[in-house]
Order: sequence, then structure tokens, then C-alpha cells
Amino acid sequence: MSEESDHISATQPLYQNLLVFIVALLIAGATAFLRYFGIIYQLFHKVESGSKKHGGELVAKVLKSHGINYVFTLCGGHISPILVASEKLGIRIIDVRHEATAVFAADAVARLSGTVGVAAVTAGPGLTNTVTAVKNAQMAESPLLLMGGAAASILKGRGALQDIDQMALFKPLCKFTATITRIRDIIPTLKQALVEAQSGTPGPVFVEFPIDTLYPYELVQKEIGASGGKAKNIQQHIVNWYLNNYLCNLFAGAFEQRDVTPLPVRVPKATQVQVDSCVDMLMRAERPVIVFGSQAVLPPVPATKLRQCVESIGVPCFLGGMSRGLLGRKSPLHIRQNRRGALKEADLIILAGNVCDFRLGYGKVLPRNAKIISINRNKAQLYRNSDMFWKPTMAVEADVASFIVAVANKMQTRSASFKQPIEWLNQLGQSDLKKDNKNLEMAEQPTDVHLNPLKVLFETEQLLDDKTILVADGGDFVGSAAYILRPRGPLKWLDPGAFGTLGVGGGFALGAKLCRPDHDIWVVYGDGSLGYSVAEFDTFFRHKCPIIALVGNDACWTQIAREQVPMFGTNVGCQLRFTDYEIVAQGYGGDGVKLDKKEDIQKVLNQALRVTREEGKPFLINTLIGKTNFRDGSISV
Repeated sequence: MSEESDHISATQPLYQNLLVFIVALLIAGATAFLRYFGIIYQLFHKVESGSKKHGGELVAKVLKSHGINYVFTLCGGHISPILVASEKLGIRIIDVRHEATAVFAADAVARLSGTVGVAAVTAGPGLTNTVTAVKNAQMAESPLLLMGGAAASILKGRGALQDIDQMALFKPLCKFTATITRIRDIIPTLKQALVEAQSGTPGPVFVEFPIDTLYPYELVQKEIGASGGKAKNIQQHIVNWYLNNYLCNLFAGAFEQRDVTPLPVRVPKATQVQVDSCVDMLMRAERPVIVFGSQAVLPPVPATKLRQCVESIGVPCFLGGMSRGLLGRKSPLHIRQNRRGALKEADLIILAGNVCDFRLGYGKVLPRNAKIISINRNKAQLYRNSDMFWKPTMAVEADVASFIVAVANKMQTRSASFKQPIEWLNQLGQSDLKKDNKNLEMAEQPTDVHLNPLKVLFETEQLLDDKTILVADGGDFVGSAAYILRPRGPLKWLDPGAFGTLGVGGGFALGAKLCRPDHDIWVVYGDGSLGYSVAEFDTFFRHKCPIIALVGNDACWTQIAREQVPMFGTNVGCQLRFTDYEIVAQGYGGDGVKLDKKEDIQKVLNQALRVTREEGKPFLINTLIGKTNFRDGSISV
């Protein structure tokens, strides 16, 4: 008897523990069930089933509070509520002819305005059409918000119209991705997306809006079939409960008051020790060079402030990407030619947002005996190829402009002991002058047919005034223009960046004209690249954005043919026609002329300025050009 009672007493704790475990498991399961289906939240937050409010109004409210003035789009039913609500709040809706253009235009706005550029496109093919432009923004480090429509969450994977796994496409391209599953999440999610786009290394972000998160309650209820009809069996009861709970959870607390104030942007800053170390190296250097990249003109430091600080330091500079024009048209500090030769002779090289990728020979052009200071917000870019071809003396993960300003301020306190490298500056300046004179001589040489492209570009350079923004979209003709056309000031040059994307011209020009309506916008196109966005002449005309397109038409993809023909003996795939692109522009509502040898170049260029300024029409100059050897040896891969 005692043995039996001992056995019972020994097993009692086991049964008790098992019972506690089962109860705990049931409670945890019930809690998870209630949370998963939003039942607890619904108990405390009402559903405004009779309201006509919709999620698009919340999107517009956030955009407005963040200083967004434009939304670029190609319309679609998935995103209509965003466009309608945004327009009601005074945000201008700019509809384009291709989704890639919408993203390129938003990219340009981001670069020129210091805010986030915004594009909204419809689901499926609308979003897949943006992939190249989003990747370009990622590599150009442009803060950009892409909003995309999607099938209703409850219908995903069930064969809904244009339903694909959009998140899988954009996660590798964007700093931040999110899909909205409840209307109450729109405001906090968009706020987070917008701050992530600007913080650290800027870049694109993507927010997906299933269609049922944007439309009013009554319409969504009707579309998903949550009408509460009489159930005939247990399965129908379960389905009805599921659909009605889904609808209630979607709209519960949707339009309660929420803070739309922008979150603080995180900008990495250098330490004072790093600033002092850079100043010490500058003080000792005899042949210093600063190589600027696009990161130099990112907020929060105004480009004009950065320019003043660079001029006070007084060191020769090479400018690339968005930093072109930082020092104006003819600054003695700006060295434009023979960068490779200058770097070989330099004893201190400051890579100010520039990266050792193909543009700097992967770092092979940097001399081993030089001190190298690399500044970049992006740690991966900061050390790019340093495991093989070069080593930074000091690597600074920080905002470029803030660092240069701090260096300039510190040098002001030690100006008495700093000797500006005048001889070195004069040496590089003389090399520039020789190259410029050689280019002028080449511009006067006759070509086999039509006009010398260098002649056209030099004539254009003489005509441009200080209120001019240059957009580069092309290969060979644009490559020549990069040596001849000089941006008149900071933020007056737009090119695709490291991705080398063709087709940016239409979108970049559109965004630039909207940001700077008092400026002349010149898009320098190759005839090949023009084909990507010539339809945007319709957009320019409809939205009153008179831009000038200077098209170098040599009836060829010349940058490719230049290497392919001598190497393989054929121009297969490279030949185009001397198409009448000016007629295409006229058909879209613009104006244009053909420029050939019999025309006066200055007269045609002035005609383009007159039409855009006085008549408000976009203008295309179809410039027939011949071949030169100016670009021999240039890379196309």
C-alpha cells in the first residue's frame, strides 16, 4: 500500500507539470490566434464602415508633410486613390509614357531638391518596367520612394490580375521594402521608408500597396465578398467569418489621428581625430589632389557652402558625377583633363565620395607611395578593391561634404603654416590648356559626312548661360560632350552614374525642369539613347516643360562599333538610320529642326532657346554628325 501511494505521489508533479504545460500552450496558441487575426486590436479600435475615407488619403498626407511636391506616375487602377488624394492636397501629379521615366524623373528631383523623389506605378508589369531605373538609383545613391500597387493580400497567389512576387524583385534593389497589410500601418511605414531613403547611404525604397488598402470600406467589402450572406454549412460559416474578420482587421483604427511629422535623418559624421589627421596630411603634401564623386553634393551641406570651403582649401580637384559643376565653369582649381597622369604624380589623394571601381581602374591608377584618404558614407564603397590594388592611409565612413567643411574650418586656424601648391596647380592647369587647344583644333577638322560633333558641342558651350542644366544620355556623342560642355555651377549636371544606363534623358529632363523652371534644360542625346524616351516629348508638351534635346545623329551605336568593327570586322547590330527625329518631336506636340552642314549652327541653337523660352514648347535639334577619332580608345565595357 505504501509503495502504491509513493508511486502516486511521485507521478503527481509530473501530471501537474504536464497540465500546466498544456494550459500554457493553449493560452499561447489562443493569444497567437487572436493577434494573428487582429481580434484584440479590433476590440479597442473601431471600424468606420460607413466612411468614404480611403488609404490613398493617408499616403497623400504623409507625402505632403515630408515636402513632396511631385509624384511621377503612369496611371493604373491599383494606385488611383494615391493620385487622386495627392492632387487634392496640392501635390502635382506628373503622368509619363513609361514607368521607367517616372522613376528617372523622381531620381532627378531627389538629386536637385534635396528631398525624396517619389514615383507611383501600378502592379505587375507597371513595377517590372521600373526595375532598371530603380537599380540605377541604387547605384547612383539617390533617395527615392517607389510606391507600387498589388493584388489584395487575401487574393495573392490565387490568380489575381497582375499578381507576382513583387517583393522578391525589389528587396535586392532597395534599402527598405514593405508591404501594407492593414490601413493603420500606412503612415508609420511610409515615414520609416522616407527616412531610410535619406539616411546613411541614400537609396531607393519600395512600399507595396495591395489594392484593398487604398480603396474605401464599401468597395473593398463588395470586392472580397464579405457581405455576411447566410451560410448553408459549417464551411461557409468559417469562410464568412474569415472574410469579415479580414475586412475588419484591415480597416480597424484605420483613420485614427497619427503623427505624420518626418523622422530625423541619420547622417554619418567623421571624428575630430580624423579631421585633424587629414589636415596634418594636407599641410605636409606638395602635390595634393581631391577627387570628388556624387556623394559630395548630398544634403545636409548646401553645395554652395561646400564650394566655398573647397576654394578656401585651394587644392586642385577632379569632379565626377553629380559633383561636376561644383566649382563653376572656369575655376582654376578644377582640373578636367589627364586625371590618370595627375594621380600618378600626386603625393596625397583624397577620394571624396569617389569609388575605386572601373572609373578609377579599380584602384590601379593610385600610386603606392601616395597617401590616400577615402571618404564615403558606404563602407563597402569605402574599401572597394582595397584588398587587391590599393590601400587607404585613412578610411572615413562619413558624409563627404561635412568632412570637407570641417577640414576647411580647421585649416583656417592653421592658415599661416599652409602653403598652397601653386606650382602643382599651374602644372596641371597647363596640361588642361594644351588638351583644350588640341580639342579645339580637332573641332575644325572636316568629317567624312555631315557636321563635326566637336564643332557642334563647342558652339553649344559658347551659347549656354548660367541658368542651364545639362542632362547626359548617350554613349559616344555624350562622351565627347562631357569633355567640352561645362556645367555652370553646382547641381547643374545630371548623368546616370556608375550603372551607365541609357534612357535616363526624358525623366531626368522632366524632373530638372520642374525643379528649376527658370533654367534652360539641355538633354545631350545620342541617336540610339533617344529612342528610349523620345515619347516623353508628349509629356513635356502636356505638362508645359519646354526642354531642348540636342541629338547627335550618326546613324550608329558608335561607342560599340568603334571597338567591334576593328576587332571583329563587322558592325552587325550597330547600324541605325539618319531618322527624322525632329518630325517625331513635332508629332508629340513639340518643335524641332534638322541641323546639317548647310545650316548655321548658332542660328539653330538660338532658335531652340527662343522656342522654349517664348513659346513654351519642347524643341529637338536633330544634328547629323560624322565620325572623328576623338574618342578612340574609350571603353564601352
